[in-house]
Amino acid sequence: MQGTPEKGGTNELTKRVIFMLLMLAVYRVGVHIPTPGVDTQAIADLFRGFAGTLLGLFDMFSGRALSQFSIFAMGIMPYISASIIIELLTVVWPHLNRLKKEGGQEGRRKLTQYSRYLTVGLSLFQGFMLAVGLERMSLGSQSVVIVPGLSFRLMAMITLSAGTCFIMWLGEQITERGIGNGISLIIFAGIVEGLPSAVQGVFSDLTTNEQSLLRMAFLGAGLVLIVAGVVFCERAQRRIPVHYAQRMVGRKMVGGRSTHLPLKLNPAGVIPPIFASSLIMFPATIGQFVDLPFLKDLTTRNNWLYNIIYVALIVFFCYFYTGVQFNPEDVAENMKKHGGFVPGIRPGQKTAEYLDRVLTRLTLWGAAYVSIICLLPSFIMDYFRVSFYFGGTALLIVVGVSLDTIGQFQSYLLNSQYDGILKKGMSGLGRIQPRRRG
Repeated sequence: MQGTPEKGGTNELTKRVIFMLLMLAVYRVGVHIPTPGVDTQAIADLFRGFAGTLLGLFDMFSGRALSQFSIFAMGIMPYISASIIIELLTVVWPHLNRLKKEGGQEGRRKLTQYSRYLTVGLSLFQGFMLAVGLERMSLGSQSVVIVPGLSFRLMAMITLSAGTCFIMWLGEQITERGIGNGISLIIFAGIVEGLPSAVQGVFSDLTTNEQSLLRMAFLGAGLVLIVAGVVFCERAQRRIPVHYAQRMVGRKMVGGRSTHLPLKLNPAGVIPPIFASSLIMFPATIGQFVDLPFLKDLTTRNNWLYNIIYVALIVFFCYFYTGVQFNPEDVAENMKKHGGFVPGIRPGQKTAEYLDRVLTRLTLWGAAYVSIICLLPSFIMDYFRVSFYFGGTALLIVVGVSLDTIGQFQSYLLNSQYDGILKKGMSGLGRIQPRRRG
C-alpha cells in the first residue's frame, strides 16, 4: 500500500499522455479529409512545384494539409496571428493592458476570448483568399477546382475556418487535459510527419547514385552538430547570484541563504520563429495569387528580402516576448520585499536596471542564435541539393517542443512523488495514538 500515491500519479500521467496522443491522432485524421469541390490529386501535383517556396514551408507546418487542401489546410496559423495581434494591442491599448496586468484569471480569460474571435475573422478572410487563389490555379488544362464560383468560395471559406477553430479547440484541450503546450505539439506533429518521407528520400538518392554516401555522411554529421548546438543553447543560462539577509519573522530568524536567478539564453523559446513565420506567411500567401513583384519575392525561400524581413521579425519577437514574460521591475520589487539583493547592486530600482541591462544583452545573443539556426540548415540543404527540405525553423520547433514536453513530464512525475511522500506522512501521523494519562 505504500506505493499507492506514486502509482496513482503515474496512472494520471498515463491518462494525460493517452489523451494527448488521441487528440493528435484526431488531428492527423482531419489532415486527410479533403475540402469538397477540389481535385486533391491535381493540388498535390501542383504543390510539388512549391517545394522551395514559403508555401512549401507553410505546407510542412500544416502537416501536408495544405497540399491536400484538407479541412485543416490553414492549420493553426490564424490563431497564432490573432495571438500576436492581441499581444501587440496589450502594449498600446490601455483596456487590454489592464486586463492583462490587473484582471487576473478573468482578465486572461477575456484576452483568450478576444483571440478566438479574431481567429474566426482571420480564418474567414484567409479561407476566402485561398479559395479565390485556388480557382485561378490549374495544372496544364486541368483545373484544381471542380466547379468554381461563389458557392465554392463560401463553402471553402466556412469549411477551412471551421477546421482552424477545431484545431484551436484541440490545442486547448491538450494543454488543459494532456501534457505540454497543445498548439506547439500540433505544429510539432505536422513537422515530424514528413520525417519518414525525408529518410526515404535519402535512401532513394543513395540507391540511384544521385548522392554519394560521403556527402550524406557529412550532411548527417552537420545536422547532428546543429541539433546538439540547439540543445546546448536551449539549456544555457546566465545565473545571477542572489543573497537573502537574515530577518526576524515572529520569533524565528529566517533568510541568510544564497541562491541564483536563472536567465535563459533564449527565454522566448520557439515563439519568435513561429510568430515570424506566421506574419510573413500572410502576405506571402497573397503573393502567390496576386501579381505583385514585392509579394512574389516573399514567397521565395533564401531570397535576400525574405531573409532580411524574417531575421528582423525574429529579433523583434525575441525582445517583445521576453519583455512580456519577464518584468525586471516586478522581479526586483519581489526580491526587495523578501530581503533579497544582488551582491554589489542596491535593491530596488538599481537592481531592476541591472536585470534589464543583463537581459537586453542576453536577448541579443539569443536572437542571433535563433536567427542563425533558422537560416543555416536551409543553406546546408541547398548546398547538398537533397530531395527533401527540413529548415532551421522546423528544427528549432521540434527540439524546443521536445525539451519543453520532457521537462513537463519530469515536473509532473516529481510533483507526484512529493504528493505521495506528503500523503504517507499524513497517514503516519493519523496512526499515532495519544498517550493516556494515569
